[in-house]
Amino acid sequence: QEQFVESGGGLVQPGGSLRLSCAASGFSMSYYAIGWFRQAPGKEREGVSCISSDDENTYYVESVKGRFTIFRDIAKNTAYLQMNNVKPEDTAVYYCAKGPLDVPCGLLLNRHSQLVHYWGKGTLVTASS
Repeated sequence: QEQFVESGGGLVQPGGSLRLSCAASGFSMSYYAIGWFRQAPGKEREGVSCISSDDENTYYVESVKGRFTIFRDIAKNTAYLQMNNVKPEDTAVYYCAKGPLDVPCGLLLNRHSQLVHYWGKGTLVTASS
C-alpha cells in the first residue's frame, strides 16, 4: 500500500526555518515526480514545490521562490522541503504527494486535484510571533 507520512511541522517565528520530511512507502520515489502542497485555513490546497523524477528539475510557486528548497534522498525514499525566512502567510497544513507515472511537475502542481489519488495526513506549519 502506497503511503506518505509528513513530519517536521510546528510553530516557527517569522523569519525562522523549518525542514519538512515526507517518508514514502509502498513504492519507489525514484520513478515519480514528488510535490509539496499546502492548504491554509479557509483556502484551497495549492501546489508549492516539485522535484522531477530524475531530480534534474525543481519547481516553486512564486511566493516561495528563494526561500524554500525541495530535495530528496532516494536511498531513504524520503523527500524534504527546507523552509527559510518563513512568513505568516506560509501557515498551512503541508502535504507531499505524487501523481501517476510520467506525470511531470507542471501538471502535478496545477492539476493535483485530478492527479493525486492519495493524500497523507500532512504536517501543520504555523508561522507566528
